[in-house]
Amino acid sequence: MPDLTRRQLIAAGTGGAVGLAVGASGGYALGSESGSAEAAATVPFHGEHQAGIVTPAQDRLVFGAFDLTVSTAGELAELLSEWTAAAAQMTAGQVIGPASEADDAPPPDTGEALGLAAARLTITFGLGPTVFEQDGRDRLGLARRRPALLTPLGALPGDRLEAQISDGDVCVQACANDPQVAFHAVRNLARVGRNGAVLRWTQLGFGRTSATTSTQSTPRNLQGFKDGTNNLHGDDPAQMRRYVWVAGEEPQRWFRSGTYMVTRRIRMLLEEWDRDTLGDQQKVIGRFKASGAPLTGRREHDPVDLSAMNADAEPVVPHNAHIRLAAPSTNEDQRILRRGYSFTDGIDDVTGELDAGLFFICFQRDPHRQFAAIQRQLGSRDALNEYIQHRSSALFAIPPGIAPGRFVAQGLFS
Repeated sequence: MPDLTRRQLIAAGTGGAVGLAVGASGGYALGSESGSAEAAATVPFHGEHQAGIVTPAQDRLVFGAFDLTVSTAGELAELLSEWTAAAAQMTAGQVIGPASEADDAPPPDTGEALGLAAARLTITFGLGPTVFEQDGRDRLGLARRRPALLTPLGALPGDRLEAQISDGDVCVQACANDPQVAFHAVRNLARVGRNGAVLRWTQLGFGRTSATTSTQSTPRNLQGFKDGTNNLHGDDPAQMRRYVWVAGEEPQRWFRSGTYMVTRRIRMLLEEWDRDTLGDQQKVIGRFKASGAPLTGRREHDPVDLSAMNADAEPVVPHNAHIRLAAPSTNEDQRILRRGYSFTDGIDDVTGELDAGLFFICFQRDPHRQFAAIQRQLGSRDALNEYIQHRSSALFAIPPGIAPGRFVAQGLFS
């Protein structure tokens, strides 16, 4: 069987003859065993913005950060072209490459998603600061094309970061309602790109931890509290334009309509949290645990009254409560679009305690004025810091959406 060429991949990803439709005969069609319309649903891959940002958050996440092994901008463009073609196929519920049952070569697709539906799979690509400059070097000749705000976040209060699970040249966020479909996506992109990129770190997530649209209910995090009640909603275009999408202020025209992603692996010290009283837990967060209502209200979505005082002339929502310090009114009206997941990675070898928590993902048009500014306040004053540890951090520029026949970040190379 001949090698799968870049041209074949591009043809497959843009509707060429190599592509396989779901349910087509004579090939490895996915979704044939789907038991529900929801499981078989697909999310459009092409559009003004990349999918997986304002898309209603799916149940599962596989996140991969890669280090590049390419040495030229042209090689990076070819890698992104191949990844785009493969991602377009997988999000449509198709396998990668041409159908083949030849037994004298590895199959183009690893096969663990055969028979599974698309499960609303989205694949989102991002570029880290080191694509444009690393150790003071313009490694790929792209420094002059770097998005204006793609600069390191710097040290933030309370950080206990581990270098081996932080940063990266390129990221891939795969979200789906089936964990195997999401795993298949990152695994196969790693395989397609094996000559140009190697995995630096990965993170699996389960159970979305915020509502990304107005129709989704607010989920609970591993501490048992509703998380992200006041999150931005991706189905509010005006809010997305104000807080998320990069616009005319960006000098790099190729990056306009993109956004910036920040990821944080936040370990929760669950054993310590579970020993705390309910009353103290609620003061730490600033909400009632059962209802999700603020301490100044009765229902989850009641407005938070940060000026309310109790009989002892103390604020009902404590000065160091999480929701007070994270509120837009205490952060120059800055907001972020959250899209995080719970995780559990077994037992800590040293403490014997659960290694679990929140894999925090957020999108914004200015990561320094929005995320970093908010986190500086939280990291220095938040009562929740007693129960959490920030162990991983990364910043990526998420290029704008992809038109049919083009590849992600193609404008970067024009």
